[in-house]
Amino acid sequence: FNDIRTLLKGRCLSSLGTEWVDNHLQYMTQIDKVREALERAREFSLFLDVEDDVYEENFYDVRQALLRIRPERTYMEELELFDLKRSLKTVYDLVSFFEKKVQEQEGESTDSINSYPALCRMAAAVPTFPDIIRSIDDVLNKYGKVKDTASSELLSIRHSLEVTMRSISHSLRSIIIEAQTEGYIDRDVSPTLRDGRLVIPVSPSLKRKIKGIIHDESATGKTVFIEPAAVVEANNRIRELKAAEKREIIRILQQLSQDMRPHISEMLKSQQFLAQIDYLRALALFSRTFNSIVPVVVKYPCIDWCQAIHPLLQQSLERHGKKMVPLDITLCEGEHILLISGPNAGGKSVCLKTVGLLQYMLQCGMPVPVKENSKMGIFEDILIDIGDEQSLEDDLSTYPV
Repeated sequence: FNDIRTLLKGRCLSSLGTEWVDNHLQYMTQIDKVREALERAREFSLFLDVEDDVYEENFYDVRQALLRIRPERTYMEELELFDLKRSLKTVYDLVSFFEKKVQEQEGESTDSINSYPALCRMAAAVPTFPDIIRSIDDVLNKYGKVKDTASSELLSIRHSLEVTMRSISHSLRSIIIEAQTEGYIDRDVSPTLRDGRLVIPVSPSLKRKIKGIIHDESATGKTVFIEPAAVVEANNRIRELKAAEKREIIRILQQLSQDMRPHISEMLKSQQFLAQIDYLRALALFSRTFNSIVPVVVKYPCIDWCQAIHPLLQQSLERHGKKMVPLDITLCEGEHILLISGPNAGGKSVCLKTVGLLQYMLQCGMPVPVKENSKMGIFEDILIDIGDEQSLEDDLSTYPV
């Protein structure tokens, strides 16, 4: 079953989903819980087929970022906020969709049928945060960067930066044109940045022809970078404005984080919902790979399977261009022992392991690769005694004597 977990985790989109597989995919013996888990799996597979435009698959794990901003004056960085907003939006879209389904079903004048009752129950108590989503949207642009309009102060600072930068560019163009006319620099030279300051690349032999400050030279020593005296003050102004811009951005992020702080615990709960959705999505893809279905499930021990397939062996055989032989297995109520006999490499181990694995998968809430007319029961325990040299792929079997 650890290999099944690995295949599931490989289909998850985030660490949220992989952790859910590790921590919550567990063997259950209560039939109500098994049926509920199977219904969620079946409904989400249908949901993926029918409702392809409900949400965007933004499964970002922002738990550490949320925990980090619990102390006062701490704040989320831009990218963390952007990931949080997209994750919260995914949760909001899904919960709103399932809430609408419930409302439609409860409406007196509506004959609508709810195709997702188990998913609606799963989403019923999940908190959503439309106000926080809007607040983040007011601050961040579509690329996850702080908008000019996030505050009037930031807008003023960035406007001053733009004006100062244009002024420097105009001055440098005039200096470059004059220097090119005098033959001090090449015709294709343009301003460049060195240590955050706009400079002009000049040959070392002509560096005294342009008045200014030498900031750097190239690795080959064939070029020096001069900041003309005419733009030194403007470059200093840009540094001051950049520092002011950074301070204002931090202030904005601190304020936004402060507004979110009272809701951290609830947002962490919404992350758990997102984790379960990521798992259900991965489970749906896994089930399609092996044509798994949700069979009839009864509360007593019962094995009445048609065309059962061991998913891991099927995967291995397909890699080698071979086909799996499905199994029909029956052990119904009142029967306690199934005796399997046959020659070496005749399929005895495959049969035993198929029974054990598929039964375990079912009682973990996973659809299984059997035909629709199969019936499966609930077992309190699965007891296994397997030798160290077992290998279905290599037809190796060991049994205790």
